[in-house]
Amino acid sequence: MRTLLNLVWLIFSGLWMALGYAVAGLICFVLVVTIPWGIACFRIARYALWPFGNTIVRRSEAGIASGIGNVVWLVFAGIWITIAHITAGVAFCLTIVGIPFGLAHFKMVPVSLMPLGSEIVPSDAAYPRYRW
Repeated sequence: MRTLLNLVWLIFSGLWMALGYAVAGLICFVLVVTIPWGIACFRIARYALWPFGNTIVRRSEAGIASGIGNVVWLVFAGIWITIAHITAGVAFCLTIVGIPFGLAHFKMVPVSLMPLGSEIVPSDAAYPRYRW
């Protein structure tokens, strides 16, 4: 089911979002000071391609530098990207068939607000099943 959802997501939303994040990452790499945000953009672009089966985990060892970087990101790009995700999520949720895709957009809001200090991992690794 994840594969089917990811393929439909790729066609309707994922490819365009991933391209947008990749372009933003390239711009960040051109401006040398913003390379950490460029790396985060490429990480989010990979997540935007295949969101189903992955989740976002905050790294506890992320320090004050990632916090300051997230504030800078929030001021210059985070607000606009988050508004775009929320708008797309609401639009997808208006249709019954699009609800999973709207939820995927809402799932991307935290990483679009604060990309530094977060990690994208498979859902199985974030929430391991306990064996009795």
